[in-house]
Amino acid sequence: MKKCDCVLCSFENPKVCSTAIIIKDQKMLVAKRAGSPFKGKWDFIGGYINKNESPEDAMKREIKEELGVNCKCRYLTSFCGTASYEGYGYPVLAMCYLVELSGKIKLNKKENSKLSWIPIKNLKTIAFDSNQKILKYVKSKFVCDLKGVRSLLKQLNPNIVFDEQSLYRATLNGYMSKVEKKGKLIGMGWIYPRQTLPWNNATIEDMIVDEKYRGQGLGEKILFDLIGWAKRNNIQIIELTTNPKRLAANSLYRKIGFQQFETNHYLLKLKK
Repeated sequence: MKKCDCVLCSFENPKVCSTAIIIKDQKMLVAKRAGSPFKGKWDFIGGYINKNESPEDAMKREIKEELGVNCKCRYLTSFCGTASYEGYGYPVLAMCYLVELSGKIKLNKKENSKLSWIPIKNLKTIAFDSNQKILKYVKSKFVCDLKGVRSLLKQLNPNIVFDEQSLYRATLNGYMSKVEKKGKLIGMGWIYPRQTLPWNNATIEDMIVDEKYRGQGLGEKILFDLIGWAKRNNIQIIELTTNPKRLAANSLYRKIGFQQFETNHYLLKLKK
């Protein structure tokens, strides 16, 4: 592959692009490329950042151009890769965003020939080496049993309203411990860091074992996994709250060494 031989290009600074990770019902939105390179291959929505444009603004512009809708986006991470133009190769840096769409999408056929929602587990190949790294990252972070999560949360709180995107945001904010049996989620717990002025704290939330599998030590297994994450991340104090009626849970926390404190627990629900 040819390389440009000018002095500036010899530095090989990467060209930066914004890439959208769009997930719904554990399926990713991908587009079939209408032109070279990788014509006819699946690709993520996205593109290069323009002059005087931030990566987030570029992401929103690309979503509008390719799908015809607005979006909210949250930065995930970045991946290095390579690309080419008219035979010249160059490095790229893909800024990866978790994107939530707003409105009914409409394909821009000038850029892509087809859109498809493909289950994350079933998506095997994707155009560009940087995107292949992104796909591997997504599979490690966001693959889950949505039905199982809904079922467990309902056992924890029958009135809870589950939002799939909230699950992905929570995954990014901390660590989720999961117990599965034959591919079905039967227990989970979530821990997230919470910095206060004097302490590096973490809070445990949404810890629950399916009622069919309680009494088998799964709650203790999840709890020790969460504590292990806290130790690896130099957390000084772990806190949690639980309903006094959850006798087994309260007994487990005391057994592990959690100390119960007298406190007034207040909640303020803010109106939209």
